[in-house]
This record gives sequence, structure tokens and C-alpha cells, in this order.
Amino acid sequence: MTHLPCCLSDRTVPLLPLLAVLLAASVIKVSAQNAADFHEPPQAQAMGVSTGPPRAAVKDAKMRPITAGGFVDGAPVVFEDVTSSSGLDNFLHRSGSREKAMILESVGSGVALLDYDNDGWLDIYLLNGSTVPAQNGKEPPPRAMLFHNNHDGTFRDVTEKGGVANERWGFGVAVGDYDNDGWADLYVANFGKNRLYHNNHDGSFSDLAVKAGVALGGWSTGPTWGDYDHDGFLDLFVPGYLKFDPNHPPTPGRGGIPASSCQFRGVGSMCGPLGLTGELDHLFHNNGNGTFTDVSEAAGVADSQGYYGLASIFVDVDDDGWLDLAVANDSVPRYLYRNLHNGKFEDVSYVSGFALTDNGLAQASMGIAAGDYNRDGRLDFYVTAFSDDFNTLYRNDGNVSFSEVGFQASVSNITIPFLGWGTGFLDFDNDGLLDLFVANGHIYRWVDQRDWGTTWAQRPLLFRNLDGTRFAEVPPATGSGLAAVIPARGAAFGDLFNDGHTDVVVNNMDAHPTLLRNVAKNDNHWISLKLVGGAGSPRDAIGAKVFVAAGRVRQRADVFSGGSFSSSSDVRVHFGLGAVSDIDKLEIHWPSGKIEVLNKPPVDRILTVVEGRGLTAK
Repeated sequence: MTHLPCCLSDRTVPLLPLLAVLLAASVIKVSAQNAADFHEPPQAQAMGVSTGPPRAAVKDAKMRPITAGGFVDGAPVVFEDVTSSSGLDNFLHRSGSREKAMILESVGSGVALLDYDNDGWLDIYLLNGSTVPAQNGKEPPPRAMLFHNNHDGTFRDVTEKGGVANERWGFGVAVGDYDNDGWADLYVANFGKNRLYHNNHDGSFSDLAVKAGVALGGWSTGPTWGDYDHDGFLDLFVPGYLKFDPNHPPTPGRGGIPASSCQFRGVGSMCGPLGLTGELDHLFHNNGNGTFTDVSEAAGVADSQGYYGLASIFVDVDDDGWLDLAVANDSVPRYLYRNLHNGKFEDVSYVSGFALTDNGLAQASMGIAAGDYNRDGRLDFYVTAFSDDFNTLYRNDGNVSFSEVGFQASVSNITIPFLGWGTGFLDFDNDGLLDLFVANGHIYRWVDQRDWGTTWAQRPLLFRNLDGTRFAEVPPATGSGLAAVIPARGAAFGDLFNDGHTDVVVNNMDAHPTLLRNVAKNDNHWISLKLVGGAGSPRDAIGAKVFVAAGRVRQRADVFSGGSFSSSSDVRVHFGLGAVSDIDKLEIHWPSGKIEVLNKPPVDRILTVVEGRGLTAK
């Protein structure tokens, strides 16, 4: 959520390669229309929003901003908004004042999908925000809520029994079985002390964050679990956002805060993040006995620059069998750390091409998705950004090298009026190609009062993968879930109804959540896998890779925790198979390093595979 052009930031300029700075200073200014015609990003101008200049308003035929319009009568409905009938409307998010005068109030919260009671059905955990009076003990704090899946399309509130109300200013959540007992645990990142909710196996959780040494303080955001050192236990990475005192918020022109860092398009706004002091990031090594050790400095991932972290994800980007780490930072360069196999990471953010845009500029990166969209066997990234900027698709070219291909793939230009948050790769139509979903919503309520073509509440975007190289926006059918105009933040993905279709849960700012049920109609086949790690692997198999060969096509899916924006999705891996009804080979690369092959597994099923024992249940 940047308010200054990042290339003018004191903390950014010294870090940019000289060539990138020179290019950024000498770019030719092209109009948004020309950029659309040639699928190239508009160039930067010296003004206060991300890498792009103010854009002309984009409106639909009814003169509505495209962020809250563009609905298509008669278009196929692929997602239905079933929030009310599901019971999730019993949750109401709250974050500070309606005016959102402080950045603390504007960021919003994540959501997690997890099977906390091991009944084979995904449950939903929704984080809540807070208020300054609640923080000061002057009013009851908003509560997070845990919803149990009733197996009939409805969910019931089990927060009280679960003991997971949090009652702190919640931002990020990640699911991981950190003690390998076979039950999913929760890590919650807050403004203030964080929580480590240990699953007690009886429907309740206990907060062991202080005892485990992971409570921290300050302002934490989107965490991720992963076994970075191959000891069979999940480790924890927690990004830090910025240092902030809600009782003494920053004032433009005072305390070293430039007035320009408290503006958007020349209009006075909340201050930050540029001009404010960033929080450090933290990597906690799992000691295997219920406690953790902070190894951030020794591992080289402490964020000595004090960047503003919002989302993170452990994934193996170079396929050497060791988990690497990607971090989406707000208004400053992104981080990509390569695992060196010795407990340390190498910062390859710049040399990989992931830190900056092709113009050598940083973005306000909110959310991050990882997936093999072009079926070349390598993980790619998609990163969401601020309005007047564009979301970026990074193709993994191998050798820790990424190419920015969003405009060529048609998943960048249309995003410019939108402000993106939670995002994920998912095969919504089970055709064997990963599609893209983006949850959107602005941080300034008053943008609705300007004729800028953007809005506070915004509709989501769904891009259908056409051929592994290009995407097309799925038309938002009037009245459907894609036409839901919501102030979205966190988004999580998973098969909530066990029907072979990936659904989406969105946590909205100061509003009820949105449950989008996948109702895409076709006869495509699919397969989903719940993996159970054995000796040498985390029990929930986070870090595993699965390859499915069917119909002359080889697909990849990874088990990971975190990502999106401050959210955590279904750890089961899902593959659409299109018209193919037979799988030739299913290959699992376990975190332990073992490779297991299943020949001719059944399709249209959710299968359980235990490491070393093969298929154990359907």
C-alpha cells in the first residue's frame, strides 16, 4: 500500500541495480490504452502510487467503475455466493474506525481452511481485526471464529469450545502440524503477541505461543510453515510489517514523516508504509520438543532492510529438494531466498528477477500464489499489487530465474484499476490447467467519491487458463459469486463440499465473509490426495510435490502452508484431468526425499496416501 513512488524512497534507491535505476529514469511514457494494445506495462511517472501513474477511469456500459461493474447477463455461473445459506454470515469482521484513518485499520485479515477434527471435511477459521478502544481495554474485542463443517453445506460456530477467539488484532494465519501428532495446529499473526494454537484432539486448542517461544509482539502478518532443514519437523517463518503505535499515529510532516507519504493521488490519506520503520522478519527452527529457536539472523532471512512484509510461502523453486522462501513486501522489493542446504539461505531476489518489475521498480505486493500454470514442471508465482499498478505473473525459467509475463499472458492489464489481496492458482473447471483467482478491495473508503474508476468494495477476478501460456477473464455473470462486490482481503482455496470442485472463502473488511461455491458444470474428471508423511517427513507432508501423468500431460501440485494474503488453504492436492479417465502414473516426492509411485489410481476420488504404505483409503 504505497504512497510514494518506490524509486524515490530513501530505503529503496541504494538497493536498486544501477542499470535498473537508469532505465526507470529514462522510460518513455505510454498511455494505458497503448499498454493494453501491446500488452506492455505503462511506464512509471513521479507520482504517489506504486510503479504506475494515475490511469483513466475504466467503466462498463452502465458507466459503473469496472471494479464494481462489468457484469454479464446470461454468462455461465461458475461460482455461487452461498454465504448466507452456509451460516458463515454469523461472522462479522471489524477493523478500527469506519474512516480508516490509520494504516493499522486498513490491512485486514486472513482465513484458514483446515480439517481440525480429522473427519475428512474442511472447516473454516476466520480471523478478526480489532479497534483501538478494544486494545486499550475500553470495549469488548472482536472475536475470530472457527466453523465446523456439518457435511451438508452448512457450518456451525464452535469457537467457544475450540478456544480460538484470539481477541487480538488478527492479520495472518497458517496451518501446520508442528508436533507431528496427526492433528492440524494454527499459528495466528497479530498486532501484538501472536498465538500458537495447539490442537488438543478433542475439538479444542491451547495457545502455547509463549511456551514455544514464538509469541513475538509488534506487527506480524502472513506466516508460512515448512521443513527447511530436512529434520522432519515444520519450521515457521513470520514476516513483520511495520512498527506502529495506534495511540500516537504518524502525522504528515512531523517526526520525519514526509507529507507526500500520507497522500494518494494528491489527496490526504493515512500515513505509511513508506516513511515508517519496518518490522523484522523471523524464522523459527522447530526443536522437535514443542519449542522453537529464532534463527533469523543466522539463516540470513531477518530482513535487515526493515521491509514491510505481508505474505510469505515456503516452496521449492529450484527443485533441489529443499524448501526456498518467497516474501511479498509492500512498496519495496520482494524477497526470494534460496535454500543452501546448511541451515542458511541466499538472497537471490534481484538476480532471479523476482524483486522488481521489468522496469526496475518495486511494487506494493500484497498476496502471492505459487503453482505450475504452464505444466513445465516448475513453480511459478503470481503477485497482487495496488490500484494504478498491475498484478505480476512470474514464469519460472529454471536455474532460479523468473520472467515477468503477466501482460503477454493477459493477467496484468485488466488488474490495474483493482487493488489485489488474496490470490491462488486453482483448476476451477478441472480441465487440467491451473487458473487464477484474485480477491480485491481498496484501502480508502473515500475513493468511491472520486471519478477514478476504482471503488472501496470490488468484485473478484477469475482468469481461465487457455493453453498454458494465455488466460482469459471469466465473465462475471450477473448475480453470481463473481459479481459479489466486496471489500476483500484474505482468500483461501479448497474443496469444502468434497465434490471434486475447488471453492473459495474470502475474509472481507468490516463485513461478513464470502463463501464462493464452485458450481462449474462439465464432465471433467479429477483426483485429490491427502498425504500423510512418514519417517523423515512432516506428518502433514507440507513440502511434498506430486506429479500426475495422464493423457500425455504431466501436472504438478505442491503441499504448502500460507501464501495468498495472510491465509492458508487446503493441504490436499487437487488435479483436474479433463476428459481423461485414467491416470498413467502418480509420483509423490516426499519431504524426506523418498519418491513413491502409484500406478493407475482411481479417479473422481479423494484418496489418502501414507508415505511408504501407498494408497490406504478412499
